Amino acid sequence: MRLAEGLIDYPTGKSAMVHYEHASDVRARATALAAAHPTPALLCRHLEIERDERVDLAAFHAKVREEFVRRFGSPPTLPA
Repeated sequence: MRLAEGLIDYPTGKSAMVHYEHASDVRARATALAAAHPTPALLCRHLEIERDERVDLAAFHAKVREEFVRRFGSPPTLPA
C-alpha cells in the first residue's frame, strides 16, 4: 500500500510506500488495512504474478521488502 498523496521520510530517502504484504485474498486484506488506517488516504498497488507453482510468493514478498529496507533504511511504515 502507498500513500495516495505525498511521501514519508525514511532514513535514506522518501517514499509513498507504507506496506508490503503477501496475502491469498488481496482485496480482503487491503480493505482491512484501509479500515484500520482511514487517514491518510491509501492506495493498494497489486502485483499480478502468473500462478506458477515454481514461484515462491512468500520469498518474492520477502525480497521486495528487503530491497525497500536496503534502499530506504527501514521497513515501510503504515501511518499511525
